[in-house]
Amino acid sequence: MNAPKPLAIEARNLSKSYGDNAVLGGIDIAVPEGTIFSLLGPNGAGKTTTVNILTTLIPANGGEAFVRGHSVSNDADEVRKTIGVTGQFAAVDSIMTGRENLQLMGRLHHLGKRETKRRTEEMLERFDLVEAAKRAPSTYSGGMKRRLDIAMCLMGDPKVIFLDEPTTGLDPGGRRTVWSSIRELVQGGTTIFLTTQYLEEADELADRIAVLDGGKLVAEGTPEQLKRLVPGGHIRLRLQRADQVERTVQVLNASGSDADQLQVLVPSDGSVQSLRKVLDTLDREGVDVDELTVHTPDLDDVFLSLTGHPTAA
Repeated sequence: MNAPKPLAIEARNLSKSYGDNAVLGGIDIAVPEGTIFSLLGPNGAGKTTTVNILTTLIPANGGEAFVRGHSVSNDADEVRKTIGVTGQFAAVDSIMTGRENLQLMGRLHHLGKRETKRRTEEMLERFDLVEAAKRAPSTYSGGMKRRLDIAMCLMGDPKVIFLDEPTTGLDPGGRRTVWSSIRELVQGGTTIFLTTQYLEEADELADRIAVLDGGKLVAEGTPEQLKRLVPGGHIRLRLQRADQVERTVQVLNASGSDADQLQVLVPSDGSVQSLRKVLDTLDREGVDVDELTVHTPDLDDVFLSLTGHPTAA
């Protein structure tokens, strides 16, 4: 059995209040190294407050938090050395060229001339910005600006990156390009803490998702685990023989059927155990199946069920 990965980010009973307004009510977070953790929640749920605490921008009122073993409150300088942060608006200078933006970040990280030049060219190549390097970002597309922003974030070689709504405002093509860049970072061992208003984005990228509502974590798990929290999942069977439809409905307690299409719908939480039970019953009853598909609720259904809001925005 593989040993569990060390935690890159950990929060214990983290709380934050402004006067009588409790923004965070004591949350626990654990993010293993080299994984993507996504924090979802409606506006005002406390997502940005959580990110601001973990990135040392604001203090918590209670609890404790650590990034790569460094205390956010007592060792903030060490935390800042190991993290990178990008917001939902690209923090690039629109007058300087793309290359100059990267070189500026190198100087801010005290990399030295040779290392700054090496890292700059590496980032331009990595994020497919070589041809645009001499141009000002004001001429870039939204996706190019976002890639430059992430490249600037990486100039200091952070081990943990906080991405706060990184694809807001991008078209679907631009979003998928950024997703590809994020996956590459994780493959290289980087840890990603992601907040997003796009549930599809969390579903595509995250190893684990936590849903924050009213300053409390109301659910956490893998995308598949969260989808199984919501009723409505089912297994759709298409049989080979019309004379077996009625019997299949009875033995599987089906929720619906279509004799003309030879289809039977069986309630299911989408788990392996649920699927195995159906398959064992079909085998025992000698039912011949042409096609089997598993349908589970998506994250939109989960989010609505848990928070009462239709989306994370």
